[in-house]
Amino acid sequence: MVLRLLLLLLAFPAWADAPVIEAVTAERQGVDWRFDVTVSHPDTGWDHYADAWRIVDAGGRELGLRVLAHPHETEQPFTRSLSGVAIPEGTTEVWVEPRCLVDGWSGARFRVPLR
Repeated sequence: MVLRLLLLLLAFPAWADAPVIEAVTAERQGVDWRFDVTVSHPDTGWDHYADAWRIVDAGGRELGLRVLAHPHETEQPFTRSLSGVAIPEGTTEVWVEPRCLVDGWSGARFRVPLR
């Protein structure tokens, strides 16, 4: 019975951790902003990887989206940028949320003060 249970558990894929935003830099470029975002996720290949991150305001409204076009199995953590993000006047902070191809938006937000 124990052996059957063990074999059954081994038949299921291992669930990877949610993607994590490790660091963010935000830089004003004229009227828009550039964000450099460092993400970590135990990518396992084309079937399971961190596939995007987005900039959102306090109400959760998406201000910018960076799609990650391929897995980063051998590059962890990794940093990617997004320029041309329009931030509404008077906004003093935004949040970055990561997404995984399998599990969707992680729900974890990384707070970014704007200066």
